[in-house]
Amino acid sequence: MGKTLYLECNMGAAGDMLAAALYELLGEEDKAEFCRVMSNEERGIRIVPEKMEKCGVQGTYMKVLLDGSEEMEYGQAGHTHASELHGHTHVVPCEERECHGHAQEGHRHVHGEKHHHHATLAEVCAMIEKYPVSHTVQEHAKAVYLQIAAAESHAHGQPVSEIHFHEVGMKDAIADVLNVCWLMERLAVDEVIVSAVNTGFGEVHCAHGILPVPAPATAFLLQGAPVYQGEIRGELCTPTGAALLQYFQNTYGRMPVMRIEKTGYGMGRKDFPQANCIRAFLGESSAGQREQIVELSCNLDDMCGEDIAFACELLREHGALDVFLESINMKKNRPGNKLVCLCRETEVDTLLALMLRHTTTWGVRRAELTRYTLACETEIVETECGPVRVKTGTGYGVTKSKPEYEDLAEIARKEGKALYEVKRSSVLAK
Repeated sequence: MGKTLYLECNMGAAGDMLAAALYELLGEEDKAEFCRVMSNEERGIRIVPEKMEKCGVQGTYMKVLLDGSEEMEYGQAGHTHASELHGHTHVVPCEERECHGHAQEGHRHVHGEKHHHHATLAEVCAMIEKYPVSHTVQEHAKAVYLQIAAAESHAHGQPVSEIHFHEVGMKDAIADVLNVCWLMERLAVDEVIVSAVNTGFGEVHCAHGILPVPAPATAFLLQGAPVYQGEIRGELCTPTGAALLQYFQNTYGRMPVMRIEKTGYGMGRKDFPQANCIRAFLGESSAGQREQIVELSCNLDDMCGEDIAFACELLREHGALDVFLESINMKKNRPGNKLVCLCRETEVDTLLALMLRHTTTWGVRRAELTRYTLACETEIVETECGPVRVKTGTGYGVTKSKPEYEDLAEIARKEGKALYEVKRSSVLAK
């Protein structure tokens, strides 16, 4: 059994909402320590978890106070208010405050207009290093900020070194990222599974003008993740939320079979027709693994065996998880083969192009699949015939072991023994 965290992002994701949902999974002593450690009195930062209700559901809103006040209040929910450009790309990295947060008309800076400093990524990392948290938490937080800077760099066509974070909104955003990193370390889960992410739809206003939702930086950060627009107009997933999800997730998908121990609700302040929250489930699940994969397939009735074999070899060499043929009947009852290629999303474009180029098909079908696998470990076992690698898989109440064929075959050739004799000796040694 493994300790699993499942994050349900039916209303998108934002840094403060993630922190609040994870906070609710802690015991009372850990909650008190979290507020004490993450409140930085020297910098005037105080973390105040507040109870909040959405659509009759009780949860927590994670308030970050700077000198006694929340740092920013934004305009209409779903709008981004970036700083004015002064020759660089300036980022307000706490967009969760605007899409899930305040609904006042217009926007204002609670601390007035005195903030004009723009921090580099190096300066942000220096601020992170001043927090009294472990080196691991600091490194996780810096890595998340590097992802955000890389996304903004891609979106604005600027080098990462020229990405600057506006001081307004920066401190509470750093707090949000550090909060999540600290909580993840404290929870110490074995696996993080994230649902498909609701991005919202519509437009977002920023210093560059009106941009589509998800904003370019968010869209870049969510590459490879399953997303959808849903029915809510507005920016539901922020760059900070997207970066945190991508950094900590092991896989995306539906909730696995698990024994739930705790459930946490992280609230945004804006009200919608459905509960504006992230839901976190903590529990025990089988040690097996689960991932989303893609099946590419096509029907062939005019290729010889040698050509099909060559195409299959190329697919395997370029990252296919598996390639196989199924016998089928095609038009006019001609016998044919269905070529099936299983792969991860990141390899789809490459393998699709190879199938179209190296087979006679005019089209390839795509299907989304969920693959369940045992968690595997390999160890070297000393047998009377020599060392043999043995792979052991566990999960879903199953444990099985198997010696590696190549090792067995090499020993059988060298010793002049039958393959089953070598296999039996490796099993007995195990």
